[in-house]
Amino acid sequence: MVYPAGALPFGSQGTATLFLDDVRISTNVRLFGDGHGGSGEARAIGTRVSQAVRAAVLEQGRPWLGRAFVVNDWYVSGYQPLLDAGGQRVGMLYVGFLEQPYRWLKWGVLAGIGVLFFGVMIVAAIGSSRLARRIFRPIEQMDHTMQQVEAGALQARVGAVASGDELGALAGHLDRLLEALAERNQRLQQWNTELDAKVAQRGAALAAAQQQLLRSEKMATVGQLTASIAHEVNNPIAVIQGNLDLVRELLGADAQRVAGELRLVDEQIERMRLIVTQLLQFARPNEYAGYVEPVDTARALDDSLVLVKHLLVSTRIEVRRALQASRPVGINRQELQQVLVNLIVNAIHAMPEGGTLRLATSDWADAQGRAGVRIEVSDSGPGLDEGLLGELFQPFVTRKKDGTGLGLWISRGIVERYGGDIVASNRPGGGAAMCVLLLCEPGLTTSQVAQASAGPPQAA
Repeated sequence: MVYPAGALPFGSQGTATLFLDDVRISTNVRLFGDGHGGSGEARAIGTRVSQAVRAAVLEQGRPWLGRAFVVNDWYVSGYQPLLDAGGQRVGMLYVGFLEQPYRWLKWGVLAGIGVLFFGVMIVAAIGSSRLARRIFRPIEQMDHTMQQVEAGALQARVGAVASGDELGALAGHLDRLLEALAERNQRLQQWNTELDAKVAQRGAALAAAQQQLLRSEKMATVGQLTASIAHEVNNPIAVIQGNLDLVRELLGADAQRVAGELRLVDEQIERMRLIVTQLLQFARPNEYAGYVEPVDTARALDDSLVLVKHLLVSTRIEVRRALQASRPVGINRQELQQVLVNLIVNAIHAMPEGGTLRLATSDWADAQGRAGVRIEVSDSGPGLDEGLLGELFQPFVTRKKDGTGLGLWISRGIVERYGGDIVASNRPGGGAAMCVLLLCEPGLTTSQVAQASAGPPQAA
């Protein structure tokens, strides 16, 4: 009646017992573990209840509920006191069911919870790993990029990342920062290059200024010296010339016997006067400066060739012209002719066995854009020694046995008075080249010179 078949889950079986006092007088509890319920001699009739239950139920008169060891197993039990007609406690009613199936259920539930817990942990670990991978992959990309940048690969970038959260934004910020750093680094390199160029330019200008100052000081010193020498040499020249004239007068007709010697003395006196004149021309250039006029360089070269024609006749030198200059230069005609004759004579002397004398002109402009003409006098001789190139325009420097070493020095001084220069070099195919750089008019650019050469527009 209390526990019909199927009333308890998990195969648990219910029991019931009537106690007279504390002795079982009717029960389905078995004495041995061969089953519960039903009938048979194996019932635990006559067994007694525990002292704890007796005290609570029979002596104190209250129900007892709890876990109790009945005969040979644990039961979930309940004991209720039984009263007679006079209200006296005469026995107990016991009902209970076997605890073992529920214990198994408890351990099964605990095992299930454990399995579920570990399963959740495994799933959480896998999910966390994947999530962590998503988190760490952008960080690893950024770390790898920074290592590349530290190694010198300034163009390395993080690039696009799968994460669109704060890490993706951080990767984008890092790329923009690297772009800004690369741009600033490029600007710094550009500024450094410009600074180096400016320093080199200023250094070259300073070196040129120092060279010019040293040259001016040397020229001033040499000018004073040459002026003194020219003054002192003029007096004995005049005495020699006067006595030579006196000798001719005293000898009369007998002077014809020594006419060759006297002519040789006259030539040497004239040469000494020319040297003195060149020295004075260098010492006081302003006193010897001529009238400045527009000079056709092609005509000046032709006139110079006429003056050296006697030297060309006795040589096997071919003269080649390449006169392409389209504008005149501003210089004194006689002084330009003096410079050109000096350069042509030097070129002829450099080719005693014959060769090619090349005369060329072309339009030219200096670094400030001022218009000018470039005149080149070149030969096919042995060329200039490297040691001589650096000292070629210094006074008294020459490689000719009978030379004074003043020709190029004076020529360069003449050209420099008009804002030009003379540059010496060796030709790639052999021989030396002297380039005379002259301005059309200081302060005018090539376009202004072209407009001036064209003249004012004519009226229609």
